[in-house]
Amino acid sequence: MRMNLTLKNTAIIIAGLLFFSLNGNAQTLNDVQSSFNSYQQSAIQEKLFVHTDKSAYLTGEIIWFKLYLVDATVHKPLNLSKVAYVEVLDNNQNPVMQAKIALRNGMGSGSIYIPVVLSNGNYKFRAYTNWMKNFSPDYYFEKSITIVNPLKSPDAVTKRAAGSFDLQFFPEGGELVDGIAGKVAFKATGIEGRGVDFNGAIVDQNKDTVARFSPLKFGMGTFMLTPNASSTYKVIARSANGVMITPAMPAVSKQGFTMQLVDNGSGQLQITVQTNTAPAYPDVYVFAETGQIIRQVKRGVLSDGKAVITIDKNALGDGISHLTVFNSSRQPVCERLYFKRPAAGLVIDAATDQQQYANRKRIDVSLLAKGQGGKTQNANMSMSVYKLDDYQTLEHGDIVSYLWLSSDLKGYIESPEYYFQNTTAEADRAADNLMLTQGWRRFQWKDVLKNQAPSFSFLPEYNGHIIAGKIVDPSTNKPAKNIVAYLGVPGKRVQLFTAKSDTFGRLFFNTRDIYGPGEIVVQTNTQHDSTYRIDILNPFSEQYSKTIFPALAIGTDMQHALEEHSLGMQVLNIYDYENIKRYYDPAVDSSAFFGSPYKTYNLDDYTRFTTMEEVLREYIRELYVVHPKNEYHIEMISEKGFLDGDPMVMLDGIPIFDMNKVIALDPLKIKRLNVIRDRYFWGPADMEGILSYTSYKGDLGGLEIDPHAVVLDYEGMQLQRVFYSPAYGTDAAAASRVPDFRNTLYWAPVITTDSQGKKDIAFYTSDQKGTYVGVVQGMTSDGKAGSSTFTFQVK
Repeated sequence: MRMNLTLKNTAIIIAGLLFFSLNGNAQTLNDVQSSFNSYQQSAIQEKLFVHTDKSAYLTGEIIWFKLYLVDATVHKPLNLSKVAYVEVLDNNQNPVMQAKIALRNGMGSGSIYIPVVLSNGNYKFRAYTNWMKNFSPDYYFEKSITIVNPLKSPDAVTKRAAGSFDLQFFPEGGELVDGIAGKVAFKATGIEGRGVDFNGAIVDQNKDTVARFSPLKFGMGTFMLTPNASSTYKVIARSANGVMITPAMPAVSKQGFTMQLVDNGSGQLQITVQTNTAPAYPDVYVFAETGQIIRQVKRGVLSDGKAVITIDKNALGDGISHLTVFNSSRQPVCERLYFKRPAAGLVIDAATDQQQYANRKRIDVSLLAKGQGGKTQNANMSMSVYKLDDYQTLEHGDIVSYLWLSSDLKGYIESPEYYFQNTTAEADRAADNLMLTQGWRRFQWKDVLKNQAPSFSFLPEYNGHIIAGKIVDPSTNKPAKNIVAYLGVPGKRVQLFTAKSDTFGRLFFNTRDIYGPGEIVVQTNTQHDSTYRIDILNPFSEQYSKTIFPALAIGTDMQHALEEHSLGMQVLNIYDYENIKRYYDPAVDSSAFFGSPYKTYNLDDYTRFTTMEEVLREYIRELYVVHPKNEYHIEMISEKGFLDGDPMVMLDGIPIFDMNKVIALDPLKIKRLNVIRDRYFWGPADMEGILSYTSYKGDLGGLEIDPHAVVLDYEGMQLQRVFYSPAYGTDAAAASRVPDFRNTLYWAPVITTDSQGKKDIAFYTSDQKGTYVGVVQGMTSDGKAGSSTFTFQVK
């Protein structure tokens, strides 16, 4: 009887523990999933891809580019940010070229002139939005471009020992654990950043060889190792040209978890989790996430320190998935990436009407955009046509490989298109090696599991460029809060923006349609807040990735090509200078922020007075000028009577708060006065009517700006340059004696196919003979991306 009671009690205890365990498991799953979903929803991310016309330039040339902005999760065009920031950085992360590019429906284009003072080198071309500045600069678009200054001798390149290389190791799952067999990936790179072939071995303290290895592709490969924490290991690696190195091995942890992934070839991924610890609960979980969406959650139970979990490949999204192993305490203990080659997206057929042309002859290119099953697609594309030679080669990477691969990996990826153009077993293994050696994700689990809404310092520029500033009280050197500031752009077009400082003294001016170089004037109401100091912040990112591109090496084989490029650049700048300096009209709304005025006074329609006081008293019926105690004031008269206080008075869009200065204006320099007689609210500013003067020249008519105001040279959105491509449609044009040595024949940032998915393009060859390539990048409205190339000869 006592035995039966004991057995019964034991059964109850076991049932209770099982119930507790199952409920604890469910809670763990729910907690992690809930935390992840909450984080993902509050931290939408963007991706930018930039198609440049080519990748090798000379100083004095122009870089042409097209931007594609997409949702980082689903890769569809994202109409969130309306501005992109483009920079070219030198090796010291100093910007040598910068531009702000207007975006519309996730697309934008621009150009940058390369200064003739730049030195030879490989430069970092990067692009990002203001919203992307909230995240790591590793998320920015980056690519290497080569710039050669033909007036400067090649810089001496600091070289390591000839043929030397770097070798790093990456245990699958994150670490080597004592006594547990695991896969170790490795990557060997040379001084130019590309993979190196070599043979390697690992020996222990007894000089016994425990592993031998060599790369499969691009210097990457794997080997199996059962590490021993009490052993010491030495790596010996020898390159094909005989250079030997002895890099360090990762440390061996005495306790921990490992994971090993195997694709069993039947649509399943088998994940083996092992540990040499004794966890309180034997449960482990695998979270599979693609594009910041949890695709699968699987639970396994450790038995003798081992659990096998199966993941359905079909349930994973295309591209890179993050597979994370959690223990029962909600702690991530292992992690790795898995790459699933995406299904066919946009297919672009591009072909010329001939394969060979003479100089100055017309080339017709037909484009056809298709989706799965050959169905035609509407697509927005960009196309570049340039000459191939020893200096300018066909660059690696395209919009597909960037969105699905490079943008979700850290650092330089050699030949990313290889993983999409090849579907062999070797390519699959090479892709998995890449996942093991360059694993990285767009979030940190510690941030996710905090269950705190992420804080953001930079706002998305949804309506236009945000000019940010800070206002400080000089007497205390502390931020001044709740102060209204005014930002004006001098000119005939009234552009006035207002902002109110927050508790940190921050100002955010939400501007619209500011294009090209100019000035901005920022001030507070100098009649009330004249002592405050305003600082305008740099809109460009001051954070930089650690990605290092290979150093430039100019070989003697490039000399002839560089001479031809230099000749073409000089001829274009001399003979076609006016043609390459043409810009499209941005077609902005020219009306003022207050819309249609109550009344407009064109002063030339009236007898001219020599003082502004006479003009206001004699002609402007909507106001009354008073002069108590030798200070002028203006009272607006609305339909209901006098308004309180002075109105907002502007000259060429710049506020004037001192009415004495308004009266002192020279009326003979004023062309027009617009009057708003009613009270007007513009953002946080409360205006007792508006008087908006416009001078004849839009130059403030000699007005002296208040000394407390901040006056800065400021470049707005870039004006879009017109690409110059001469036409030789007549015999006379073809016979022109003006030389044409262009090596970039054509650039079109906006190519839109018709309802049949077709588009025909025409351009002309130059006087440069050789092989030319056309590169087409494009995307549909639902995020299908594609690229294509074609070649032809000019003889």
